[in-house]
Amino acid sequence: MGKTYWLLSSTEENFRATRDLDFSLQGVDTRQRRKAVRMAEDDRMIFYISNRQAFAASTTLTSNHFEDHERIWKTHRESEDFPHRVKMRADVVVEEEKWVDARQIGPRLEYVRKWPPEMWPLALVGTLHIIPQRDFTMLEGELKRVVADKPVRRRGRGRRGRRGRRNRGAPGQRASAASRE
Repeated sequence: MGKTYWLLSSTEENFRATRDLDFSLQGVDTRQRRKAVRMAEDDRMIFYISNRQAFAASTTLTSNHFEDHERIWKTHRESEDFPHRVKMRADVVVEEEKWVDARQIGPRLEYVRKWPPEMWPLALVGTLHIIPQRDFTMLEGELKRVVADKPVRRRGRGRRGRRGRRNRGAPGQRASAASRE
C-alpha cells in the first residue's frame, strides 16, 4: 500500500505539546480509531491549527500505529488520553507568527470541494483527515515558502541620510532647520 497523506486538526495548545516533544510523537483521540490504525511508517502529515485557521508544520511518520495511554495532550473530555499514536519526525516547521493562513489557501484544496466555498472550514472538523497527495504537496510547498522567506536586509543608506534622518531637501542639498519643522 502506498503513502497516505494526513491532515491533523489540532488546537494551539495540543500543537505546542507536540512541538515540545520535538515532533517525535503524535496521538489522536479514540473517536478517530478507525483512521488511526491505518497510519503507517512513511505516511506524511500536515498540522492544521483549528482555532487559528492556520497550517503550521509537516512531518513524516516513522512508525506504524500503536497504543499508549500516557497523558500528553488535552481535551474537554476527562477520559480522553489520545491513545492512538505514531512516532514521527519534523520536515517543515513554521514559526508561530508566520503560520500559513488557511483562509487564503484552504478554499483551493481539492479535499474541501464537497462543501460550498464559503463553508470550506467545515471539511476540517474532526481530528484526522486523509487528504489527496496534491493537497499535501501544495500545503507543504506553502510551508516551505514561508520558512525560506527571510527578512530583507537593507544595504546601504536607502532613503535615509548618514545618521538615519531623512533628507528633506533637494538631492545633494541639506534641508534647513525651518523646513524640517
